Amino acid sequence: MTTDPRIIHLVKEAQKRVFRIALDPMRYGLTLKSISMDAAVNYDSLRQYAAGETVMPITALYRLCGVLPAELLSLLFPEQFSMVESQSADLDGMAASAVDYIGAYTEARHPESEAGSDIGPTEAAKLCTKVAQMKGAA
Repeated sequence: MTTDPRIIHLVKEAQKRVFRIALDPMRYGLTLKSISMDAAVNYDSLRQYAAGETVMPITALYRLCGVLPAELLSLLFPEQFSMVESQSADLDGMAASAVDYIGAYTEARHPESEAGSDIGPTEAAKLCTKVAQMKGAA
């Protein structure tokens, strides 16, 4: 386990944020007791993780999978990483979205497009919309 105080601080702050959101009645409205029972994690340990008193071990994170939503657990990772729940995907919708994205990308890279062979701001916005559509199909 790392002894880098900066990383330990970041992890503890992330844990506090995850549990603050999970327990917020206007968001998820969970309780530490229900999380503890559903995840089979000792209540006192869970309380320490939620308070940022102790760094949560990977075994506790493993047990929280399926109890806390993936988007919340993703807050425990550096921002370029996320947890994704495996589920069935709309394969036909994903393929159609991918073809649509590739067409728009090719147009944006055309020398006679908005910013020449670079991607201009309007084109970037359009491509980001297409990425969101692909994510929706996944």
